[in-house]
Amino acid sequence: MPKPTPAEPHWNVNALPPAPNRSFLITGGNAGIGYFVAEQLAATGALVILGSRTARKAEAATTAIRARVPQARLRHIPLDLADLASLESAPRHLADLGLNHLDALIANAGVALDAPPRRETNDGHELMLATNHLGHFALTHWLAPLLTAAPAARVVTVGSFAARSERLDLSDLQSTRDYRPKRTYGRSKLAQMSFAFELDRRLRAASSPVRSLVAHPGGALDALTPPRPPVHTGSTAARVRALPAAAMVQGKDHGAWPIVRAALDPAAEGGQMWGPRMFGLRGAPVLEQPRPHMTDPGTAARLWEASLTLTCPYLIGAQPNMPGW
Repeated sequence: MPKPTPAEPHWNVNALPPAPNRSFLITGGNAGIGYFVAEQLAATGALVILGSRTARKAEAATTAIRARVPQARLRHIPLDLADLASLESAPRHLADLGLNHLDALIANAGVALDAPPRRETNDGHELMLATNHLGHFALTHWLAPLLTAAPAARVVTVGSFAARSERLDLSDLQSTRDYRPKRTYGRSKLAQMSFAFELDRRLRAASSPVRSLVAHPGGALDALTPPRPPVHTGSTAARVRALPAAAMVQGKDHGAWPIVRAALDPAAEGGQMWGPRMFGLRGAPVLEQPRPHMTDPGTAARLWEASLTLTCPYLIGAQPNMPGW
């Protein structure tokens, strides 16, 4: 596992390297952290594709980004990670945009429920696990041909600080016996991160040019996030009330920084985790040392097999695919 090093002196979050010939797909790029990742990447000249469940939300995000980046190259495709059967169409939608390769998949979209009851998708999977982990597991599989067609593609998985205190229970992966929303959310994000590290191990073993990285936003609050109408319209009063918290956390615009760096920095490597400098909660993006339970190969291998079992009915016919499937 790559060791953390001091932040590269050349990296400036306000002066990102140009990327006019690169293409990025951001799941959930129409809101929250994903929106600001899209806005920042659009400023580099890259082609940014917003994956969104509805065209209306993608169009609102496009309007907001173009208000700040008039020359932004933006597209959107329909993407519902909770509907595994629908993900097969993602490569076709990208081909319809004229893409024959994809430089990065940014696995950002997520669901966080605050209270019971436990909810399931139409496929019968617990909603947070299905959206946050299983959907991205399957989507990565379907997008493998486009990623491998790029000279040095990246899969950037957006993790969460919440995963630090959780442990996967592979005997109850879908929280059917003991459902607690915050714990189930943290475990779903841990599953994402465990998958990302295992994916990079398998890619390296197969001598693939694709690399898999993890990044997390730290503590990112709506109240500290600058307005981006019509996507986000925070009130001044809410921002003032949240100012004391700014000593420890940040807005979602800054929370996007580690993800953008993982996607863009030429020095970033597969298997790394990027997060905010200050206690992993706020500040400039730097390398972090992942916790051992996030990178454990034995747990990751069992999770991979369980994920494959749950998604396999929806992956039939996907060729070629990533190593290890």
